[in-house]
Amino acid sequence: MTAVDPVLVEIVEGTLASVEREVETAIARTARSPMIRDAHDFRAGIHDARMRKLTGRSYSALVQPVVRDFPVAEMNPGDVYFHNDVYLSEGGIGHLPDLCVTVPVFHDGDVVAFVQAFGHHDDIGGAVPGSMPSHARSAFEEGLMVPPIKLWDRGVPNRAALTIMTRNSRMPDSLAGDLDAECSACLMGARRLADLFARYGRAAVEACFDAIISNTTETFRRELLAKIPEGVYVWEDYAEHDGVDPPRLHAQRITLTVDHAAGRPLVIDFTGTSPQAKGPINHAGDYADGVFLKKWLAPILRNLADTPERMAELDVNEGVVPLIEMRFPAKGTLLTPVFPAPTNARTFVILRLLGVLAGVLAKATGGRMPADQETIRYTGVYGEDHDGRPYLMREVLGGGSGGRWYADGEDTIHVVPDSRNIPVEFAEARWPFRVERLGLARDSGGPGLHRGGLGYDKHIRMLRDASFMSIADRSILSCWGVNGGRAGRPFLVTVDGREMDGLVDDFPVAAGQTIRVRTTGGGGWGSPYDRDPALVAADVRDGKVSLDAARTDYGVILTGPADAPAVDEPATTALRATLRTTAPRPFFDRGPGYPTLSGGHPHADVDPR
Repeated sequence: MTAVDPVLVEIVEGTLASVEREVETAIARTARSPMIRDAHDFRAGIHDARMRKLTGRSYSALVQPVVRDFPVAEMNPGDVYFHNDVYLSEGGIGHLPDLCVTVPVFHDGDVVAFVQAFGHHDDIGGAVPGSMPSHARSAFEEGLMVPPIKLWDRGVPNRAALTIMTRNSRMPDSLAGDLDAECSACLMGARRLADLFARYGRAAVEACFDAIISNTTETFRRELLAKIPEGVYVWEDYAEHDGVDPPRLHAQRITLTVDHAAGRPLVIDFTGTSPQAKGPINHAGDYADGVFLKKWLAPILRNLADTPERMAELDVNEGVVPLIEMRFPAKGTLLTPVFPAPTNARTFVILRLLGVLAGVLAKATGGRMPADQETIRYTGVYGEDHDGRPYLMREVLGGGSGGRWYADGEDTIHVVPDSRNIPVEFAEARWPFRVERLGLARDSGGPGLHRGGLGYDKHIRMLRDASFMSIADRSILSCWGVNGGRAGRPFLVTVDGREMDGLVDDFPVAAGQTIRVRTTGGGGWGSPYDRDPALVAADVRDGKVSLDAARTDYGVILTGPADAPAVDEPATTALRATLRTTAPRPFFDRGPGYPTLSGGHPHADVDPR
């Protein structure tokens, strides 16, 4: 490796982060769909000529499928490549609405890097508006599949390909506008990176790339992996339904082997994961040696940092890849589906894996991991507006994160970085409904020494007849608590009091009816009977915990008005002493939904430490 100036490494690393942020800002300001512009459900990434991810603020897709189908030597300045095919994306694309554009960066006639963006678009065809049919049995029901193609050739858009894609979309204007925004932003990012190479030279910049990746490898090895005791640890968690079969436990299992002397100190083995589902909860993760999943799961390791501040400083780039070996079961499981198995709700699996890794690490480290957190769920309505035009409102509402060994979980966070809810003012101005409440879902966070974060409580009153849609798990199972903490409350939607399933495509909602959405609360960490009673009183005062839950979940007796409760210390001490002996807590608490689906078993065989 060429000797590298550490100051230049800092300059290059800062430039990469700046370019990535500039690309995302440009997309957000010029895109047309609410999902991209307002909910920010998209990502940018920068990769070097060896297809290594250089930036670490967020995850991104992969360059491998583009280079596989289009030799680098045949690429030209101004080219833009496009794909959304799940099975031909090398694991980088999870479902068809995620459209990916890739732009090569040139210096002295050679490709030296790639700028990429992918985002969740409104509609790419398929059986239902939004291209996420919850009861799909085949990828052919989910929308238009596009393998890697050249969408722009030397700066000239391929109008035929764009016409085919927009013709297959129920929202053609939004799709065309979003794609134009992403292509233009990535081309701009490529120009910025070309300037970096022109300023410092290819050898110096690529040496900095090597240093950035190497620094991540050594930092993770030294600061994080060293904290995991050597051994073999096993844990699993579950999706609860697939949209086709009745609800049951769809297992995702990790066997973690830790050997600090090995070249790859972490081995993540997914053997024991359930067979692929009939419905759309599968994730094609066993491609390119699991490179995408390695970078997807690695942020969980940051919880092992010495302090929260240090955790926030650690980026995840290609440097984590050499530290992890992944072993996949044979074809035909939730993580190794066989085409054309449907995948549009693959968040039930890929996001659950974050929790499975956190759970197995909790077993390995004596609980020094957060409890389970919210996952992505999509809720929305579609119909015709007051002018008779079709509309689709789809929202990715967040939920509570898990309690941590040092602090409560966060309320209403979004697991996808920088994603957010749709502003009420914008929603009411654009679509025929009123948002009558948007607040915290009281008692939704799992009780614990450190309470789980709260989910949303949102009420929408329809002004015109419409159809309700939902793609959501954790409607039966809960976000688990750890180290004596309790599970949070599950996801719940009612339409005029009628409870909805987590997977719904087209439930009719009449004008005047109200949709009530309560998103998941995070699991608690540590025994709730060890929580400072004053903190429980503050939660009651702030409307986060009810008076009844303060008594039954935390063993805290409060007196006085609800807006200024006071702790009855003697009564609280006596009640907690009784509860500690009559209601001991397991290491993992999966909540009441687990016995419902497990045939009455309160805990899984893998739960004991």
